Amino acid sequence: MIFKKKKMNEQDFNDEILDENEIPVNDKRRFNNAGERIKFEDEKPQEAARSALEVELEAKLKAETERREAAESKLVGVQAKFEEAKAGLEKETADLRARMAKTLEDRAKQGQFAFLTTLLPVLDNLNLAIEHSEKDPSLDHLRDGVKGTARSFEQALVSVGVEPIVSVGAEFNPELHEAVDMAGVDPEDDGRITKEYSRGYKFGDRLLRPARVQVGKAMTRSASE
Repeated sequence: MIFKKKKMNEQDFNDEILDENEIPVNDKRRFNNAGERIKFEDEKPQEAARSALEVELEAKLKAETERREAAESKLVGVQAKFEEAKAGLEKETADLRARMAKTLEDRAKQGQFAFLTTLLPVLDNLNLAIEHSEKDPSLDHLRDGVKGTARSFEQALVSVGVEPIVSVGAEFNPELHEAVDMAGVDPEDDGRITKEYSRGYKFGDRLLRPARVQVGKAMTRSASE
């Protein structure tokens, strides 16, 4: 069978060329003889521009991250130095307190030692009074021994800073004296202490105990009559 080739007119030829190249009429792109695309200046590489912006943002983010990490590292260093200084100060304070406590304890023991040393003569006098009373039953010797013991004991108190409170003949002072009772006296002796029941003592500015005394009270004329 013999097929006859259909004669192609000019319109069919143009349509075939258009189909092969698939280039629309309004396409402004141009190609060279080798079929490569020719770029014009008005064609902007948008993807390249976006990549540059991303690089810039990444650089800024990296710089900010490095700055933040450096600040955090510096803060950690400052915190470590602070904790070290705090620990050193606490240790130094504890050592100072321990030294002060030991010093006060040593002073207290030294004071106790000195006071006990002053009391030993008092004990000696008591033993002598007992010994003399066994050899001589006279009350005079016993009284003298007791008086000597009392004087030596008061001297021991004075040596450690204890002072007796003056009572008889002095004006009544409620901060130093404790009134036990009252006795009628002349007007010029009103308010004065006439008798001491027990002696009071002070230790520096502190009152160890008040003196227990009798206070004079001026009698009126009718009462005296």
